Amino acid sequence: MRIDPAALSTEEAAHYTGFSYGTLKKWRVTGDGPAYVRIGSRVVYLIDDLDTWLREHRVA
Repeated sequence: MRIDPAALSTEEAAHYTGFSYGTLKKWRVTGDGPAYVRIGSRVVYLIDDLDTWLREHRVA
């Protein structure tokens, strides 16, 4: 049985969104990027948050 993760590492989130690892890291500092979760020193991105953030930046 395969379980899809609800959260992605920064590297996985970069691949998922098409943005670079460095861009996501910079956006965490500036507050411009998608929401993320910090647990101790680990940072993960919830897939739902990534999808919401991408939809909010959609230009029609």
